[in-house]
Formats: sequence, structure tokens, C-alpha cells
Amino acid sequence: MTLLADLKPQHFLWSVEDRVATIRLMRPERKNPLTFDSYAELRDTFRALPYATDVDVVVLAPNGGNFCSGGDVHEIIGPLVAMEMPELLAFTRMTGDLVKAIIACGKPVIAAVDGVCAGAGAILAMAADLRLATPQATCAFLFTRVGLAGADMGACAILPRIIGQGRAAELLYTGRAMKADEGHAWGFWNALHDSDALEAAAAEMARRIAAGPNFAHMMTKTQLNHEWSMGLEQAIEAEAQAQAICMKTQDFARAYYAFAAKQKPVFEGN
Repeated sequence: MTLLADLKPQHFLWSVEDRVATIRLMRPERKNPLTFDSYAELRDTFRALPYATDVDVVVLAPNGGNFCSGGDVHEIIGPLVAMEMPELLAFTRMTGDLVKAIIACGKPVIAAVDGVCAGAGAILAMAADLRLATPQATCAFLFTRVGLAGADMGACAILPRIIGQGRAAELLYTGRAMKADEGHAWGFWNALHDSDALEAAAAEMARRIAAGPNFAHMMTKTQLNHEWSMGLEQAIEAEAQAQAICMKTQDFARAYYAFAAKQKPVFEGN
């Protein structure tokens, strides 16, 4: 049994209420940049989440009106310029490991984005399962603007699956900001909410998901990600096996007995 409600991270803010964990990056005066330490601590936290018995959903929330400005210019970009290739590869693998940990954490992840969402911040939003934003949110995969490839932390694999190859190619080649209404029309944002309503909407969505059959949610997240690389026959077989496993859970039986009694099922995640 792993309990994470009382986690005390040093490099981001963490709270848990009603089995929903909320993460906020720190230093709102700098628009919440990532550092070497926050990358690593976030990676390790998401790696621990599959074993957490007191967290069912994670919300990545803004802090001070912004989501994340990406890697800190002075604390990350500057030192990278002076590094040799082995150190650079260790860093890029670590940042990619954060995305892999988000994907493999077994918990639905909701990004609630306001203000600046740039670089690695845009990647965090991309890696989430669901994305909400405000009309003021600007999302930019700006790697080419600092002389790097748009291929960063899985962007070339994941972003086209969300918004399509051509739209993803434009954003990754140009590094321009995707406006909120554009991202909503393209399917990147699930919904837009005013700034004063964003976090309440994310919390309501998180609570609604957390009240569901959470073992089955874990299966859904697993299949959504694993089936990217499967053929149709493999995918159908994998879903047959996943669903058969879910049919042995108590939540499946609870749903049946509640339906028979004309009641609303109360799921317990097992």
C-alpha cells in the first residue's frame, strides 16, 4: 500500500482532496518554469502513482494565472549549452521519462490551463488525458524558436494523434502559439472556461471520474495508450482481455445489482 496524500514535494505544490491530487508548479512570478529538480521530482511522483491507494485522479493546475513557461532559461537552457553529449542525452531522456510516467501512472490526468503554456509546459498539457483551458490560454510548442527540433518529449508521436498531422506539423515547425479557440476547434482542449471557473470545472470533472470504477479507468488509460502501436485485430483482442478482467471486479457486480435495484451504483475501485 502506498499513500501519497501527505507527500511533501520540494519543487512543486501538491494537495489531495476527495482522492484527487492537484499539482501546481512553483514560482508564479516567473510563470512557473521547470527546473532540473522539478522535472525529476515530477517524474518520480508519477512513477509512484500506479501504487497509490489514496489517489484516483490527478489535476495539473495553474498557479498565479499561468500554467508553465517551460524549462527555466537560466537554470536549464544556460547549463545545457555548456554540457557534453552524454549529459545532454541524460537530460533529454529524463524529460521523456516524465511523459512516460504520466502515461503509465494508471490514473486519469486532467490539465487545467490558464495563461502561458509553453515548451515543456505544452508537453505536460499534451501528455494529460483531458485538457481544459481558459480563453486567455496560449499553448506553444516553441522548440524551434530556440534552435531545437519540434521532436521533444514525444511531441511528434502524441500531438498528431490529438490534432492531426498537418496541424501538429505547423505548430512544431513554426513554434507559434496555438490560440485557445483554435485549440478547442482542433480538439486539443476538451472545453474552454472563464478563468474564475476553470479550476472548479477541472475539480468537478476529476471528482466525477474519481467516483467511477477506478480499476476500469486504469484499464481504459492503459488501452488508450497501448493501442497506438497495435493493429486492429491486436487491439480488439487486447480489449477483449481487458474487459474480461474488468468483469471479474466487484464494481461490475455492484453496477449490476444497483441497476436491478433501480439504484445508482457506488463504485469502490475494485
